[in-house]
Amino acid sequence: MKPLEILNQVMKTLTELNLWSVAFRVLFATVVGGCIGSERGRHGRAAGLRTHILVCLGSCMTTMIGLYVNTSLGFSGDPMRMGAQVISGIGFLGVGTILIRNHSQVTGLTTAAGLWATACIGLAVGAGFYWGSLVAFLAVMLTVSLLARFEKLSRSKDHGAYYAEFPDLQQAKDFYGEMRDLISDVDILPAKSGIPGNVGLEFVVDPAHRKTFYGIVNERKDVIISLPIHQ
Repeated sequence: MKPLEILNQVMKTLTELNLWSVAFRVLFATVVGGCIGSERGRHGRAAGLRTHILVCLGSCMTTMIGLYVNTSLGFSGDPMRMGAQVISGIGFLGVGTILIRNHSQVTGLTTAAGLWATACIGLAVGAGFYWGSLVAFLAVMLTVSLLARFEKLSRSKDHGAYYAEFPDLQQAKDFYGEMRDLISDVDILPAKSGIPGNVGLEFVVDPAHRKTFYGIVNERKDVIISLPIHQ
């Protein structure tokens, strides 16, 4: 047989719902979910390697169950009905990865969107849409890795967020009272040093006052830790 004929025969086998195609789809979903999840894990996200693998595997299995029920058990109806629930259901998991800080700074949107995209790829893998899954996987990896570098270069590193730690809550309040005219927002955080009793404050400083604010903070003796926050 010619190589092209062999390839066509292999693709036909993998497109049908059989032992080999099921094993291949599960493996494919594991690799795709693992690659996307490992990139998120390197950025310290809660939804990392294992989460993305399980999402992709679960989506893949959902599609295959729908196909199996229709083809092997003879039930009529839409085989993708079960998979449609994944699209809406994954939103609950995505919400858990989104954090809102200082009432205005939102983080975790990329991870939430990645989980949703991973679920969609898993559905495609389960349906045997291998080429579409592969193209979508490459597009996701390009977006979350390479494009992230360009995004960081295009944004200013100084977002006006600053962390300062004080020995107790009263000194933190006094400092805020003195600096409130330079600050647009403030949030109380657990002490980064881990010292019991210490209080951390995260400030959002107005652009016009950042240089003045940084200079004052660095000279204060009651400030234990002071550092800008790069997001």
